[in-house]
Amino acid sequence: RAIEADSHELELDLSSLNTVNTMFAALFSKLGVPIKTTVSATVLEEALNGSVEIAQLHLGKSVCRKVEKQSAHFYSVDITEEEAKLGLVCRVCSTAKSKFKLLYFEPEENGGLSLALQEDSAKTGKVTSAGMFFLGFPVYRFEHNNSAAAAKDPDSAFFKRLDGFQPCEVNELKEGTHYFAVYGDNFFKSATYTLEVVCAEPFSTEKEKLRSVEAKILAKRSELSKFESEYREVLAKFTEMTSRYAQEMQTIDELLNERNAIHASYTNSPTLKRSSSDSKGKTSSKGSKSDDDQSVRKEKKSKSPTTMEASASDEEGPNKKEKKPKERLRRKRWFNIHHLKVDKRRPC
Repeated sequence: RAIEADSHELELDLSSLNTVNTMFAALFSKLGVPIKTTVSATVLEEALNGSVEIAQLHLGKSVCRKVEKQSAHFYSVDITEEEAKLGLVCRVCSTAKSKFKLLYFEPEENGGLSLALQEDSAKTGKVTSAGMFFLGFPVYRFEHNNSAAAAKDPDSAFFKRLDGFQPCEVNELKEGTHYFAVYGDNFFKSATYTLEVVCAEPFSTEKEKLRSVEAKILAKRSELSKFESEYREVLAKFTEMTSRYAQEMQTIDELLNERNAIHASYTNSPTLKRSSSDSKGKTSSKGSKSDDDQSVRKEKKSKSPTTMEASASDEEGPNKKEKKPKERLRRKRWFNIHHLKVDKRRPC
């Protein structure tokens, strides 16, 4: 079902699967099938009951730990009103490229915690990372497209690439205590991560850059819809022209072959009429040679034995003996020029 589904993602609670099913899920994930995992129901229930262990976290201090698969580490951080106005950023990264989830919980009246926000880790360069930005203005999250659907129809995947650019539900925090958690989302092994929560005051330049680049992304997303219609129209025209090109090429070849066949038909030989113009030239040359051989054979057959004997006797007669010395003398006089003297002083 996961392979055949084009636009639906499969959501699994890995903690509820046995080893064999987990292995198949990991295999499908390696093959590019999008498998969206959910936070374990056990973890959510423990957080809601307030039975989880929470570690205190200070602003600007990073924590490096390892969380077991389908388990979570909970943290709390206290912020002032001024820090809340300046903004807060929580980021998690893994140099081991582990899969994890960054979670944000809101306190309940009974002292428990309920899940409010969730960010899945994504590959960013040589690490996997996830972040939450509470900067006082709208910020966006970006969910990648279905890789299997993108491979099947790359054009549609390109124009829908920015559809996963959606606004975050919470843009700012109030003063007080806030709760985050890192959930291990690997199939078999634990996840190694580094967590850091910082105040956005020293990053005023980065705040403006983020606001600017996300505004450009929104503008580009609106442009893509217009560009898609133009692209589809041009692509259809190009496909039509390509098809016509192939048809015209085939038509020209057929006409030229028909012309060559007509040229080759100008002969009384039925064999040559059926041959092409190229083979016609070869056949004609061979045919002329065979005709010459036949004519020579006919001439030899037409001569009688008596005639051949008479000609032989004529050659052996006295006239032949008289002609031989004369011919030799002529040749000798004509070719024996080595005795001539040439004056080398005179120019030629």
